[in-house]
Amino acid sequence: MRSTVPGTMNEDEVAKWLKARAIPLNGLEPAAGTADLAPLRVALDGVRVVGLGEATHGSREFFLIRHRLLEFLVEELGFTTLAVEASASASRAVDDYVQGGSGDPVEALAGLGFWTLHTAEMLAVVEWLRDHNRTASRKVRFVGIDPQHPAASLDALGTCLGDDAAGLLDPLAPLAGKRLGVGPPLDRRIEADARRVEDFLAGVSLSDEALAHARIVRQSADLASRPFRHSDPAQTVSVARDRYLADNVDLLLDDPDAKVALWAHNGHVMKGGHSGGSVPAMGMHLRQRHGETYYALGVLFGSGRFRAHRRRFGRVDPARPPVTFRVPLVRRPTIVEARLATAHPGDHVIDLRSGPRPEAVTRWLGEPLHMRGYGGAVARRFTYKLGYMPTVLAEHFDGIAFVPETTASTPL
Repeated sequence: MRSTVPGTMNEDEVAKWLKARAIPLNGLEPAAGTADLAPLRVALDGVRVVGLGEATHGSREFFLIRHRLLEFLVEELGFTTLAVEASASASRAVDDYVQGGSGDPVEALAGLGFWTLHTAEMLAVVEWLRDHNRTASRKVRFVGIDPQHPAASLDALGTCLGDDAAGLLDPLAPLAGKRLGVGPPLDRRIEADARRVEDFLAGVSLSDEALAHARIVRQSADLASRPFRHSDPAQTVSVARDRYLADNVDLLLDDPDAKVALWAHNGHVMKGGHSGGSVPAMGMHLRQRHGETYYALGVLFGSGRFRAHRRRFGRVDPARPPVTFRVPLVRRPTIVEARLATAHPGDHVIDLRSGPRPEAVTRWLGEPLHMRGYGGAVARRFTYKLGYMPTVLAEHFDGIAFVPETTASTPL
């Protein structure tokens, strides 16, 4: 009799299918060539946005594998933009550098407002983009899609508005130093104040760049004045943030020739809902809007180290530096990583979308499973190793990349 326990049904068939589908990688170091990734051409045919996820924000190998995938997407498939879960406002300084500007890339990365991106691994990506753009017929852009940390946009608006700046922008000053999750939400009136600036600029027909800065500030004001928890999930920060992330990707796709490599956490690139399913993920919005031209690739790991803030008594102190956590490989059959670890002994990618599959594999992909997922902060000092996010692979991801072991990212 066949077992009906999730994750155990016809295990040999599932393991055999995963092993046959695995695309082995020739290491993770950048500049290793793209020949090993050539099988992805078929899976990504017609795709305009590839969501490249990560199970943690602080693992070196997640930067490396996405760097390699970015090289493939740009050099072989003509992708034009790297969009990152980073400040839409401050990322303009990074983009200026990769386009050939003379700024300091380390300082520009620090300005993004996310310690997760202020790493040697991200710097290597930025330098590769700059080097690529020196000879490229079409330069690749670096774009942030997160409304957080709008100080640079507030400064730009001050210059655009001139004598009108004080009256319109003074109520928005608290946004410059506001960090989500630190302190109470701002008064909801600040969102109306930001919308007033946006409407004013639209009425005087200033540049598209000025309107873009106003849009970022309005999105930021909305997030800064929302609670993290509410009886109506639609009122929360998380719901609005993922929607804005998707909206800002859509703006990039207004260019009919644009093709976007999108870096964000697995919980954002997935095509379902996160936080227990109550928050429609960015990837869910993108799949609903763009169908099969959106491809969600989850990036997972078996065991190893990562950096994150430690949450104490439910709070994070941003003045404290991130610390290193370590998790072992878990071999329970309902854990996705346990199955991937048996598919191929090294780094690999598996396309879940195309090609035939046995009935047992279809059932497995449709079962409720779990996978590791850590954000910028980790709670429960001793039980974090048991932290997982629920997933149904067939609903949430089009492909999976797997790194057997990770090390902590390298802070600058």
